[in-house]
Amino acid sequence: MSHDAPAGAYPAEVALVRLRAAGHRITTARRVLVSVLSENRAHRSADELAAAVRARAPGTNRSTVYRNLDELARLGLIDRTGIGGRPAAYHLAPADHGHLACETCGQITEIPGQLLDDLARSLRDRYGFTLSQHRFAITGRCAGCR
Repeated sequence: MSHDAPAGAYPAEVALVRLRAAGHRITTARRVLVSVLSENRAHRSADELAAAVRARAPGTNRSTVYRNLDELARLGLIDRTGIGGRPAAYHLAPADHGHLACETCGQITEIPGQLLDDLARSLRDRYGFTLSQHRFAITGRCAGCR
């Protein structure tokens, strides 16, 4: 499930500053989780991230990682992309972007938000609906699975 994010992803320091500014403590688990997300800008499942955090901070409970993922997603510091019955994938990504998600192999590819501008405009004009591009996934089959 791990796939690179675009250059628009941001470093751990920015996420930690935003956490502090929102009044949240910077615990060891949060610092390590944000570091893991920042160093490997991939779309990884909660289980993959928990294993990576626990490799660096062995005393960290899996449930702590899950709670932190939920909180970071709620604060808009990370994206959670869930496709079909597959586990959600998480990554740091501040800019609007979309996802192409392969229904066969689970590959997730980020696309620039600009590619979705016409669709977003049409949805707004026709239905009064605002598309959250950074949480948007188009499902189908990747080149390798076609």
